[in-house]
Amino acid sequence: MRTHGPPGRGGPGRRAACHPGRPRRRAARARRRRPAHVVPAARTVLVTFAPGAGGVVRRLIGETLAGLDGDGAGAARAAGALVTIPVRYDGPDLAEVARRSGLTAAEVVSRHCAPTYVAEFIGFAPGFAYLGGLDPALRLPRLESPRTRVPAGAVGIAGDYTAVYPRPSPGGWLLLGTTTMTLFDLAEDPPTPLRAGARVRFEAIG
Repeated sequence: MRTHGPPGRGGPGRRAACHPGRPRRRAARARRRRPAHVVPAARTVLVTFAPGAGGVVRRLIGETLAGLDGDGAGAARAAGALVTIPVRYDGPDLAEVARRSGLTAAEVVSRHCAPTYVAEFIGFAPGFAYLGGLDPALRLPRLESPRTRVPAGAVGIAGDYTAVYPRPSPGGWLLLGTTTMTLFDLAEDPPTPLRAGARVRFEAIG
């Protein structure tokens, strides 16, 4: 490898600094110093990391747990960005949800729009955020026979959660309405606004 410094000043050092193996070794050391990936779920968190980083991960987990007040959802509400999603409540299951919950369709819409939800984790599909905080009256089980295709933007409820289908896919959630808001686009950075910890409000339109 050729160097271009003045004679006698840093010749060998310049050669060493330009050695192609050094950036790779620095990158490897950096990977060992920090967690590689964090995946939250409903009751667990998966942390994958490079060999040798276990001590750092344990310290970070300990510091995080020490900073919690016992209300993880409350901490998420305080920290996450607020995303408002406009919804046209025209879903095929709205009347059935009203019947099963003992409410009118208007009351279902009102109760669905009232809370500030928290994106507790991403699951099922990229950009599919499980939003916690659903009104207890709307906590109904999934369909016994899932639909083979649910359109992108469909807003549904199932169990303790509400969610928006970011892309067309099969699904068994009860559908209350639709949004035209794009919630997953690989051309964007990040590709979805609904990351874990985000706060979400639904706004009835039309």
